[in-house]
Amino acid sequence: MTQAREPILKVRDLEVRFSLRGRTLTAIRGASLDVFEGESLAIVGESGSGKSVFVKSFMGMLDKNGLVTHGSIEYGGQDLAKFSAEKDWLKIRGRELAMVMQDPMTSLNPLKTVGAQIGEAIRLHQGLRGAQLKEAVVAMLEDVGIPNAAKRARQYPHQFSGGMRQRVVIAIAMACRPKILICDEPTTALDVTIQAQILSLIKELKQRHNLTTIYITHDLGVVANVADRIAVMYAGDVVELGTAEEIFYQPAHPYTWALLSSLPQLGIRGQDLYSIKGTPPNLFSHIKGDAFAPRNPQALAVDFEYRPPYFEISPTHKARTWLLDPRAPKVEPPPAIRHIRQVVGREDS
Repeated sequence: MTQAREPILKVRDLEVRFSLRGRTLTAIRGASLDVFEGESLAIVGESGSGKSVFVKSFMGMLDKNGLVTHGSIEYGGQDLAKFSAEKDWLKIRGRELAMVMQDPMTSLNPLKTVGAQIGEAIRLHQGLRGAQLKEAVVAMLEDVGIPNAAKRARQYPHQFSGGMRQRVVIAIAMACRPKILICDEPTTALDVTIQAQILSLIKELKQRHNLTTIYITHDLGVVANVADRIAVMYAGDVVELGTAEEIFYQPAHPYTWALLSSLPQLGIRGQDLYSIKGTPPNLFSHIKGDAFAPRNPQALAVDFEYRPPYFEISPTHKARTWLLDPRAPKVEPPPAIRHIRQVVGREDS
């Protein structure tokens, strides 16, 4: 089992705060997570749940008004949460952890050729120059599946399709030869066919280069075939964590139930698609109890008073919900969750 190994990245009780117009927003509220070498981990949740802020804190990429105020991020025998100097982060960012951003048009410089942009990363992290650098750029473009790589290296981002631009962004990240590749909504701006191609590419690169991959997405359907484990985030905390099979077939947190019920694949012809009622909590305010309680039709009285601890369901599966307390009444998951195995089975057949 994955959990028998020592994690390559260990996050404990992380708290991240932002100062905005004299007020304090707590974006990450005591979140903990282990990432194991060679695995594919997906972090899922609605927009605003803290997914991107969480992983950006691993790379020192928080906005200037953001600060890690508590907790630790252990990697390579160091606590990254204690880093403050940019020179320290430059030893980690790119070389150890690299990120693929969600919108390639804002990630690429429209005034530079794609070859120059990939070459910049290779020169910085591998020290190559001249002909060796040009060869490495072409090899990198070929590695991410771009045909006529030597010619394409001399072209500009606007001359590439959306899918090809995303491949260029992946090439830039891979040029740093990272150990962990973080993919922040890597398929958001792409159509369904190209989404599948990009996810397939990342899987191939993971195998070819022995990568550890972390996906960030709001869509559980996107990660169904690429993730070994899934961490479900809500209001700045990891509320459920398990293998992909456990999260899809044995979800335990009401928020995970709601996310899965929102999948279009689980819709019934002639009925409205399920949507999560209400809005996420205001992170400027102190959150009392379970953050999801106001939106949870199955909420217990205790949910509004006390934050639940993690309850272990199996050695690989845990969730923060009072429904798992032995004293809690038996609450059945929604019908869509009970039928998910049949739906997935039909799609796979």
